[in-house]
Amino acid sequence: MTRLATLFRQIRLVPMVLAPHLTWAYAKDVKFGADAQALMLQGIDLLADAVAITMGPKGRTVITEQSWGSSKVTKDGVTVAKSIDLKDKYKNIGGKLVQDVANNTNEEAGDGTTTVATISANGDKEIGNIISDAMKKVGRKAVITVKDGETLNDELEIIEGYISPYFIINISKGQKCEFQDAYVLLSEKKISSVQSIVPALEIAEDHRKPLVIIAEDVDREALSTLVLNRLKVGLQVVAVKAPGFGDYRKNQLKDMAIATGGAVFGEEGLTLTLEDVQPHDLGKGGEVIVTKDGAMLLKGKGDKAQIEKCIQEIIEQLDVTTNGVAVLKVGRTSDVEVNEKKDRVTDALNATRAAVEEGVVLGGGCALLRCIPALDSLTPANEDQKIGIEIVKRTLKIPAMTIAKNAGVEGSLIVEKIMQSSSEVGYDAMVGDFVNMVEKGIIDPTKVVKTALLDAAGMASLLATAEVVVTEIPKEEKDPGVGAMGGMGGGMGGGVF
Repeated sequence: MTRLATLFRQIRLVPMVLAPHLTWAYAKDVKFGADAQALMLQGIDLLADAVAITMGPKGRTVITEQSWGSSKVTKDGVTVAKSIDLKDKYKNIGGKLVQDVANNTNEEAGDGTTTVATISANGDKEIGNIISDAMKKVGRKAVITVKDGETLNDELEIIEGYISPYFIINISKGQKCEFQDAYVLLSEKKISSVQSIVPALEIAEDHRKPLVIIAEDVDREALSTLVLNRLKVGLQVVAVKAPGFGDYRKNQLKDMAIATGGAVFGEEGLTLTLEDVQPHDLGKGGEVIVTKDGAMLLKGKGDKAQIEKCIQEIIEQLDVTTNGVAVLKVGRTSDVEVNEKKDRVTDALNATRAAVEEGVVLGGGCALLRCIPALDSLTPANEDQKIGIEIVKRTLKIPAMTIAKNAGVEGSLIVEKIMQSSSEVGYDAMVGDFVNMVEKGIIDPTKVVKTALLDAAGMASLLATAEVVVTEIPKEEKDPGVGAMGGMGGGMGGGVF
């Protein structure tokens, strides 16, 4: 078992051919007990080993094949995990279970695969300085985004009071999508796979209506699959990035839900999931126009009383000032370099946000090592508890050992020496020496370490108690080709996903 932060992943989408009604009919394969657990653990171990290579200041880069464009070079654990999809379904289930919990950890505490110390340890003290300047100028809770720069230098752009009135479309340049009487799917979260929105597509198909998806973001593979269907088989769908950032974006989505009579999926306090969508959850718009520069949603069919109430609330809040927005522009000499550096800048930004929120602890895995004496003081009531304590103790050593291993030294020896040193002493993998971690600024966000440990323990418990695993056995069908995908009589054609 390794630190959960090294296990972030999202299953890579594998294009599949759907029947005209976007449904599957697969037989099931069932495994029991130790056989199923062993296969799932193999998947977890493979994922952990791949991500662990990137950990620490001496971590290595990983080259991942992309389903679009050239291969990606990265040292970001999240990106590596996203690229992994295992052929064996049972191994893949193990990885996907970890992915789900890791995503929850990531949303709650931010990306923990790269520590605050790594901001400078990776040789980019400049990144740390830019992020610090951004937070000082626009505030701790303001919006800070990362994008490609146009020069060789890293830049910080401050946009005071910036509020975008447009949707940002993520489909083909120059396209103009104009739909009449459309369904509107609103999501506060990122859409990671086409499968999660298949139910909404089915509803739109059944009612012969176009579907407009407005979400925080859509992962590139999911988006490219939707675009492929839009261009090749005439699928009446368009994906739009929700306007604004943070609380502003949430409020905009709520306003759109009121205007169209729909619901916002992923909203705090609600249990709605995209997979459980019903027709009444979708908003309705009389006219939708989307271009590469923006989108307009007209003639919403929401409740008039609710719309009027929302208008009055907006009028009352017109004098409320907004936080500024900072844009970090990453310098570039090539697309490969800028993409790799953007991953590191994003990691550093997320880690800094978490550190500001709940403070910091010793980095380099030292904080977890300092928890071991507390476990030694416990008195187990039985043999099972004793074994459990030993498992946790071994687990707490893994991050420090992995960082040392990636630096080319024996991890167990490093851990032993740290345990024998004073409380603030740890191993600086960049210089290969034992130092005062606080003085050197080698620290981790408390929230990331705490949340990752709790979620890792929860996932381990679930895997340990799993006695039956059920997977699908795909039917072997010949690809009918685009020409054989029957249409929907003027509605949406069959899709390639």
